Amino acid sequence: MIEELRISSLGVIDSSVLELGPGLTVITGETGAGKTMVVTALGLLLGGRADSGAVRAGAKQARVEGLVAADALPGLRAAVEDAGGDAEDGVVLARNVSAEGRSRAFVGGAAVPVATLASIAEPLVAVHGQSDQHRLLKPQTQRLALDRFGALTEQHARYAELYDALVTTERELAEVRASARERAREADLLRFGVDEVAAVDPQPGEDVELAAEETRLGHADTLRGAAEQAREALSSEHGSPDALGAVAAARGLLEGVREHDPAAAALADRVAEVSYLLSDVAADVASYASGIEVDPNRLAAVSERRAALTGLLRKYGETVEDVLAWAEQSALRLGVLDSTDDQIRDLADRAAALRAELATAGVALSTARAEAATRLGAAVTDELTLLAMPHARLEVRVTRRDAPEAAHPTDAEHPPPDLLRLAEGWVRFTRSGIDDVELLLAANTGSEPRPLHKGASGGELSRVMLAVEVCLAGTSPVPTFVFDEVDSGVGGAAAVEIGRRLATLAADAQVLVVTHLPQVAAFADRHVLVEKSHDGTVTSSGLVVLDDAGRERELSRMLAGLSESDTALAHARELLDVARRRT
Repeated sequence: MIEELRISSLGVIDSSVLELGPGLTVITGETGAGKTMVVTALGLLLGGRADSGAVRAGAKQARVEGLVAADALPGLRAAVEDAGGDAEDGVVLARNVSAEGRSRAFVGGAAVPVATLASIAEPLVAVHGQSDQHRLLKPQTQRLALDRFGALTEQHARYAELYDALVTTERELAEVRASARERAREADLLRFGVDEVAAVDPQPGEDVELAAEETRLGHADTLRGAAEQAREALSSEHGSPDALGAVAAARGLLEGVREHDPAAAALADRVAEVSYLLSDVAADVASYASGIEVDPNRLAAVSERRAALTGLLRKYGETVEDVLAWAEQSALRLGVLDSTDDQIRDLADRAAALRAELATAGVALSTARAEAATRLGAAVTDELTLLAMPHARLEVRVTRRDAPEAAHPTDAEHPPPDLLRLAEGWVRFTRSGIDDVELLLAANTGSEPRPLHKGASGGELSRVMLAVEVCLAGTSPVPTFVFDEVDSGVGGAAAVEIGRRLATLAADAQVLVVTHLPQVAAFADRHVLVEKSHDGTVTSSGLVVLDDAGRERELSRMLAGLSESDTALAHARELLDVARRRT
């Protein structure tokens, strides 16, 4: 709901603040006073086209601000905060239009693109006027209106849920099918590699061990010769000088003088330790020398094994551990790739089941819409009779999107994504269902129903909109409705009925009406007068909320052009009494 509207330098309005509330608010005033500027201001807040010609003469810019309750619609606060605005104390929507034609938009104090302002503000207000883009002229809105009228919102939500599941499943199925050949090639390559690794059967650390063994076997003669020479140097068997002999001699000399000096005794002990170590080393060297064998067959086997391992390392990893890790991961991937046929079969079965469910849900939704369409058409037609259109007839047409014969798929197992098979044949389907919904109007007896934007004049269209909104009262999520000249071309009893229908709609929503008929204005919960003043050079207008006495004077002016006529005042009071009784 709009709580306050501020207008500065827009058309003939210099500066005005209009406090609004729930119920029916009517806006009246003399011709040229600027009544439609209120509608223009709301259009700017809804993201409408900025016209520099609407800027007041002599002003640099026009500005419009609207204060909206933050809880006016679910999600409004979040949308404002996502746009960078503040919604703590209500949402301020604003639009500036410069005299040069530049436009700026603001949401919650934050500068935003006009498109963002429109996306946030448009769901808040439905404007019905002869020059406006009417909400109910949009096919999608007509379908949503029918679903709300027929209490089909949950049924459509279930259909949409199935539709989304089908789209997701068929997209995944198409991706798997499209990649099947590539997946088969990948599986062949992986299988070859896994089999190759399995055939070699490398063991962790084997590459390092084999490299050391190959080096040892390749230098066996050199190693044995060096070991033999070292053994002889340590302990000779032929009496030649050796290390053990020299150490034994040194030990004997020191042992001979041990008793004469503790230092000599200590040195003798240390030489004794060296003697023991040399004996151990000599034995180890002798054992090592005897253990070295020249084995050409083993060397050939090791070299062959290393070559096999090197082939794996060149393809699958830096080390044997890397190769083993690759083989393990590839085996897992092979399991996934080898299940492609099963995956395709499962997805195809699921898609077929979803299509069957969707067909059932679509037919049920279409049938319910057709039934609700009959009731809505009759209800709106009855309303039009009361709104001075006694010969008008509204038809809500629900049409199946039957696919032409040429579009029927030859392969029923692979249907196009936009075709659904019913018992009676193929139809096109979307997330909204299997049919189109359209409102058509036959304005006169005998005339064929035509789409709303073609079958009605501006004034008739506004009354059709009012009739539809009254029938949808209580089901529409739009908190505010604006009607501009909805009473064009009517008067008398029909005008009284229009006022009564507007009051009925206002029981469930905020309704703003620009009118020139006193019969309509009499039903208002709040009456706003657009006053016009003239100083000889500049015309300006202001918005004034009238009290009871002011309403009587304004209604008498609208009735007879005389605000102080006793007869007109009496007639005005009578109108107000009628409105109070019939509301």
